[in-house]
Amino acid sequence: MSIFSFGEHIEGKGFKVLNERVVRGNSGIMLLLGFVAFVNAFVLKNYSILPYISGFLLFNFLIAILINPKFAPTIFVSWLLVRKQSPLYIGAVQKRFAWSLGSALSGAIFILSFYLLHDVQYFQPICIMCLICLALMFLETAFGICVGCKLYYLTLKMGILKTPEEKPNCIGDSCKVDQA
Repeated sequence: MSIFSFGEHIEGKGFKVLNERVVRGNSGIMLLLGFVAFVNAFVLKNYSILPYISGFLLFNFLIAILINPKFAPTIFVSWLLVRKQSPLYIGAVQKRFAWSLGSALSGAIFILSFYLLHDVQYFQPICIMCLICLALMFLETAFGICVGCKLYYLTLKMGILKTPEEKPNCIGDSCKVDQA
């Protein structure tokens, strides 16, 4: 097992996979953190917590994407909670794409949140981005719908990204890649 790896190889799959149960748990933990930030910032008008939580989420995404998902704090906690359940494997390539989009969104919130501490004109764009993040994490956690994964398959259909040699699966085989 390599330290720098996104996903793992398992027997019978020609592509790297992640455990969907861990991924959904991870999304739920991040949703909870995002909700805490949302309530503090947008209900209580306490903006000081935003840089901390958005920075942590950015850090978490970057560890998962650039090093190994197993080392990301929220993924590790999620793994601890679901480790006794049977794994449900899904393709890793589309999750990496989705998490890259998530890291870009959390990075934008992180940077803008510092400006928000001194100027409330940044409230509206940050609010919109936070609501988008919360909605995406809710869809992933509650229904297993990964919008970033759907965008990955859209980029494949449009020819922006190269179709992988082996077709990675989504939860419930909800996304299919036609082999070229």
